[in-house]
Amino acid sequence: MFQGIIQFFEDFGQIGMFIHSFIDAIFFPIPAFFLQVSLSVLNPKNALMLATIGYLASLLGTPVGYYIGKLVGNNFLQKIVKEKWITQASGLFKKNGEIAIFIGAFTPIPFKVFTILAGMFHFSLWKLLGYAALGRGVKFYIVGVIFHYFGRSSEDFVMSYLSLIMSGLAVLILIVYFFYRRNKRKKEKESPNS
Repeated sequence: MFQGIIQFFEDFGQIGMFIHSFIDAIFFPIPAFFLQVSLSVLNPKNALMLATIGYLASLLGTPVGYYIGKLVGNNFLQKIVKEKWITQASGLFKKNGEIAIFIGAFTPIPFKVFTILAGMFHFSLWKLLGYAALGRGVKFYIVGVIFHYFGRSSEDFVMSYLSLIMSGLAVLILIVYFFYRRNKRKKEKESPNS
């Protein structure tokens, strides 16, 4: 079924890439990454154009996912989760939303999770778009650049190792962010005494 869905979008080429990337930011369970790789293998010279199409479509889909979260997210959550957990999650997202969105935008975690959560927890749409632009750019263009310069031979590397490398990068960014926040809090505590 997975392969059949990818094949369906693949048959539409660049239009399929646009549609898949757009709905990937909203609700679609299969990341556009797989279609991007599949289409890039067919025509590596077109890989940067595919990255651009996927990137722009993903950014256009981001506010749609956001407003879905804003309109129906809380009602849905309240039916399945305790109110105090929603309040805690909302606080955490407001405090660490930027880093979560940036990391979620380029790792294997489905990006729609972050667009919908941002809407549910009333995160700034402009910040969401800004961090999505950075993270989605990294994700789409790394694949595009690799295929553009190394051609079909890079398929195994992209499929086997790129997600691991991106996940490792995400862990490194989280560690740096954790130390940055800790040092910032430490300085804030010390500043009234000085």
